[in-house]
Amino acid sequence: MVSVGDPAPPFSLPADDGSSLSLADFAGRRLVLYFYPKDDTAGCTAQACELRDDLPAFSVLDADVVGVSPDSVASHVKFKAKYDLNFPLLSDPEHALSQAFGVWKEKSMYGRTYMGIERSTFIIDEEGRIARVWRKVKPRGHAVMVRDALADL
Repeated sequence: MVSVGDPAPPFSLPADDGSSLSLADFAGRRLVLYFYPKDDTAGCTAQACELRDDLPAFSVLDADVVGVSPDSVASHVKFKAKYDLNFPLLSDPEHALSQAFGVWKEKSMYGRTYMGIERSTFIIDEEGRIARVWRKVKPRGHAVMVRDALADL
C-alpha cells in the first residue's frame, strides 16, 4: 500500500484509445490517478462525469486525470463514448496496478465476500511521488475535493 511521500508504482497499461500509457508519460506533470470498480455503474458514472466536468480546472492546475478499473478496453471505449469522457481510462484486468496501490481489497455486500476495487484517488506530483491519497471515496463531490487539494499543493 502506498502512502504520501512514496514513489508512485510504475505502470504501463492499455488505454481506451488503443495506446499504452505509463507513469513516465506524465513526468513533469501532476497526475490524478483514480481507481473505480466498474464502468457504467451509478457511482462510477457520477464520479467520472464530475471529473469530466472539472477537467478544465485540473488542466489549469497542470494536472492530468486518468481512471483505472479492471474492465476491458472495449468496455472503457463504450463507457467513455456514452458519457463523453475527456480523459484516458486504463484497463487493469490482472489487478497488477490496483494491487501495487493497495486498492484491490476483499469487499462484502449482502453477506457475500469478494475481491474488488476500493474506490481510491491518488495525486502523483511532478517528481512521481504520492502527494495525496483518498481511500474509500464517495463518488459525488470528490472531484471538487481533489481540485481543491491540487490548488493547495
